[in-house]
Amino acid sequence: MNTRAIIIAFVASVAAAAAGNSTPARFQPAQRATLSRAPFGRMADGTAVEIFTLTSGAGMDVRTMPYGAGIVSIRVPDRNGAVADVVLGFDTLDEYVTKNRFFGVVAGRYGNRIAQGRFTLDGTTYTLATNNGVNHLHGGVKGFDKVVWSATPFERAGTVGVVYSHTSPDGDEGYPGELRVRVTYSLSSSNALTVDYDATTTKPTPINLTQHTYFNLAGDGSGDILGHQVTIDADRFTPVGATLIPTGELAPVADTPFDFRRPIAVGARIGADDPQLKAGNGYDHNFVLNKTSGGSRGPAPRTVGPRGSTGSAPLPQHAARVVHPGSGRTLDVSTSEPGVQFYTANSLNAVAGKSGHVYQQYAGLCLETQHFPDSPNHPDFPSSILRPGERFQSRTVFAFGVTR
Repeated sequence: MNTRAIIIAFVASVAAAAAGNSTPARFQPAQRATLSRAPFGRMADGTAVEIFTLTSGAGMDVRTMPYGAGIVSIRVPDRNGAVADVVLGFDTLDEYVTKNRFFGVVAGRYGNRIAQGRFTLDGTTYTLATNNGVNHLHGGVKGFDKVVWSATPFERAGTVGVVYSHTSPDGDEGYPGELRVRVTYSLSSSNALTVDYDATTTKPTPINLTQHTYFNLAGDGSGDILGHQVTIDADRFTPVGATLIPTGELAPVADTPFDFRRPIAVGARIGADDPQLKAGNGYDHNFVLNKTSGGSRGPAPRTVGPRGSTGSAPLPQHAARVVHPGSGRTLDVSTSEPGVQFYTANSLNAVAGKSGHVYQQYAGLCLETQHFPDSPNHPDFPSSILRPGERFQSRTVFAFGVTR
């Protein structure tokens, strides 16, 4: 069955929350999911790094690497069957190592910012690197994005994937406790990429793992994402100060440029005369996701989050939807996390990327599922503290489709 036939043979999926007037579709599987591996390069110390290619059998493939547990490419069809890579990145391992843009990587121990690189936990103050102006960002100078993870590929029951493992020693980048982390990428024959996070610690420590892929559903290098339509299932967001640290307020999105409760183009209000947009030079803000309880939607800002000593990863709930009207490609994001950072690549400026493409401002968008930025310094935010004997578990699903 060719790719166009796959598209014609699609079956309707469950409509995503706040999908607007567009109708989502999923692709009818043509064959079983498969996995392959190939060399990608070597680190300066000689460590070999491979590329793992996960193929859904329904027109989608994902390439991922152990460096930063990163996603290198995601190729999906449009409504006419034309396949394109929809994430930003580089062609070589060396570029990922030497150009620090967080393309596709797992950010940690603490994704996002911690104010002035300091937090106090159980009466002890810890000092971290300040690698983002006066603040700590994405785990510090050598966060999880800059290490080579151990990789174990797998194939089972129509799903293929890779389990990445990393042990962060006690005191790593200033964080307390030895943290053992696993990140699992699983690709199904329904074109859904699931990311499972799992961690334990020997001492109380903050943890906030997130996936930092930049998406452009028109295709990598195709221009900006200002025409992409975005929906975010959030009635509130966390306003920030001048250095993008949350003020502690949970502000309503109603009557602001941050109201994405119905589909709206990214560029419709990004240039508005709004102090929050000026602080971020665009969107770079955490949204407080609504939670479903008893069949009705409602905010749950004080939930502890995915913590527990036993059991499987908590079930994700729909968080956001992206539609590219021109190609018909869609992305639905579901997560068990309480927040999502919506980032519009505000700082990109003539970055040389894949296939000779040059990435400018707004060349992609990120939907970083997460606990809130600077949570260790905000006791009213959902707790991001993991303690010995507990198990951190979190799940995010990136599901791709097309509109009719």
